[in-house]
Amino acid sequence: MKKTLCLLSIALLIACNPTEQTPADLLIKGATIIDIKTGELLEGKVIAVRADSILSVFDERDLNQYSATSEFDATGKFIIPGLWDNHVHFGGGDTLIQENKNLLPLYVTHGITAVRDAAADISPSVLQWREEIAHGKLFGPTLFTSGPKLEGFQSMWAGDIEISTVEEMNKGIDSLERMKVDFIKITDNTLKPDLYLEIIREARKRGFKTSAHIPYSLTMEQVSSAGLGTVEHGSYLLKASSTKEMELTEQIASGKVTYRDVLPEILSTITEEKAMSTYTMMAENGTAVVPTLNISFTTSYLDQQDHANDAYQRYIGKGLLKTYNWRVERAAKDDEKAIALRHATYEKTKSLLRWVQKSGIKIVAGTDAGYLNSFVYPGIALHQELQLFVEAGLKPLQALQSSIVNGPWFLEKSSKYGAIESGKFADLVVLNENPLLDIKATQKINAVILKGKVFDRKVLDHLLEEIAAKNQ
Repeated sequence: MKKTLCLLSIALLIACNPTEQTPADLLIKGATIIDIKTGELLEGKVIAVRADSILSVFDERDLNQYSATSEFDATGKFIIPGLWDNHVHFGGGDTLIQENKNLLPLYVTHGITAVRDAAADISPSVLQWREEIAHGKLFGPTLFTSGPKLEGFQSMWAGDIEISTVEEMNKGIDSLERMKVDFIKITDNTLKPDLYLEIIREARKRGFKTSAHIPYSLTMEQVSSAGLGTVEHGSYLLKASSTKEMELTEQIASGKVTYRDVLPEILSTITEEKAMSTYTMMAENGTAVVPTLNISFTTSYLDQQDHANDAYQRYIGKGLLKTYNWRVERAAKDDEKAIALRHATYEKTKSLLRWVQKSGIKIVAGTDAGYLNSFVYPGIALHQELQLFVEAGLKPLQALQSSIVNGPWFLEKSSKYGAIESGKFADLVVLNENPLLDIKATQKINAVILKGKVFDRKVLDHLLEEIAAKNQ
């Protein structure tokens, strides 16, 4: 009898004191979660968000264990982690600072929750935006930046840190350290090849990842073995894939020929065996590739495409649009032979992507969007880039990984980005359709969740109208 009364007392105590619920700020229910690392579709799950991060991902049957101040019904939708555009530019001089700043929400409206700025001439403003976004004072994607890039003396690009000696190199890297840049960008317009390699080694020694154009007077093995992080632009793989890479590199280094002189020979001597040998070496060294196919395609086919009435120009400032003229005017001077070479160069570059993927090299999606790069519009350009990846032979999942997984990997930020799991930032994109079946589904955005805040389709459309109104 005493035992029965004791059990009844315990039962009454439990009934009067139900399990305490875990508090959350947001519960996202009903969606199919896509595991971008594996391609697995997770159904019957709820995402709990607290502040700017994912608290947990749990089964719907455990819903009564959580309480939240708001809920988002994503029934019938698909959720992926936020997209990353890993090669953008903010630039064009001080008079275009505001027009560049206006691009920040444009990225978010297209599901891009982080961007990697690959250097230009308004670095102080970009560095300021990075901090303001991080502290919730400015609306935009998480911003990672190289600050000003390293170049040689009398560079053709405004805003560079120009160096011609090891001492100047060290001072340049010192200044980048003080800026707390996220990586170091290098180009080779006037930079000496030996100093170029020394920058890579020194930057690596100091713990920086490097991102670069490749001097045609060096082989891919030289730059990859020095420790280069990412090759920016897939066209730099062409010479590296040629059976005559060494011979042609020596000729270019001697000054006897230019890269353009030997480009037809490069295109005709590319083989899978040579390409795979080089790419395997790069993969082993940890050198990744940012193909930027979209800008290559767009500029290669300016003779066939009229962009005068592109709808997305309404989202771009008039000053930035004027910077597009540089490439357009340059392309207009090409004769039929030069135009044919442009086309062939792009098509061959695109065809290499399937070998790059096969080799194990990390492909990192970036667009080159921003000033100067004609008709590669911030926001939509990344979706077009992913579509080109699939056309080149990648599976939709691999294309998504190049943006969502490999972007954070390069910057060593995978602990907080790239997956939908506890502890990651709540940067999410809700899609109406499954992008694993059709990569174009990344453009069918139902909502964007940025650091835990929901922006549904109505809000996103309103943001787009506000952006367009600023450019009238």
